Amino acid sequence: MTDERRHDDDRRHQERRIGDRRTGTGGVRIYILPGWVRAWHWTNAILILTMIATGFSLHYADAKIPVVEFSLAVRIHNTAGVLLVTLWSFFVIANAVTGNWWQFVPKPPGILERCIKQTRYYMWGVFKGEHEPYPVTPEENFNALQALTYWFMIYIVMPLLVVTGLIFLYPQYAPKEMFGVDGLFPIAVVHYVCATIVATFIVAHVYLCTFGKKVSSTFKTMITGWHEH
Repeated sequence: MTDERRHDDDRRHQERRIGDRRTGTGGVRIYILPGWVRAWHWTNAILILTMIATGFSLHYADAKIPVVEFSLAVRIHNTAGVLLVTLWSFFVIANAVTGNWWQFVPKPPGILERCIKQTRYYMWGVFKGEHEPYPVTPEENFNALQALTYWFMIYIVMPLLVVTGLIFLYPQYAPKEMFGVDGLFPIAVVHYVCATIVATFIVAHVYLCTFGKKVSSTFKTMITGWHEH
């Protein structure tokens, strides 16, 4: 038996025991999201959507068809940005203090193989009625592909977005020149690319959230903290 097969069998055995204890019918209902994580998630979502709307208005400013009036968009974007920096800092610290950071680290063995298997499930397995290959457990809230994606978003994309945004807020700290061009230009490019990645992630995230036991199941989990499958 391979390490990956043994890992899968151990996990499924644990899930059956959890399900029997919770429901008495073999179903799985586990509490995975504490209140502070749920509060962070929804507040984070509101701030990011606000920044996308105002950022779009600023980037594609047109006096005739503004998404948000320019000066108002600047004020809202800057305020939401400062709040997002504060919220992101809180989340990183809380993750470290509570040990929740471990959920964002894919667990060996067979990480690559599990990511490929999960990708296959998302692309066509779910449409053929196949079962989730790596269901949620108390020890692993995310499959390997999710863990890698969330880690990338939280610890790479968000810091770049935060740093470049702060430089825009305080341009006096920007270098006068980078790569032979105005110092703010490369920073603007990085900020725009990161914002685009975040916006794309949100669309994919909402779509994949419909793959739960029911279309509403994953959204309900982020409200109640209880996951069912």
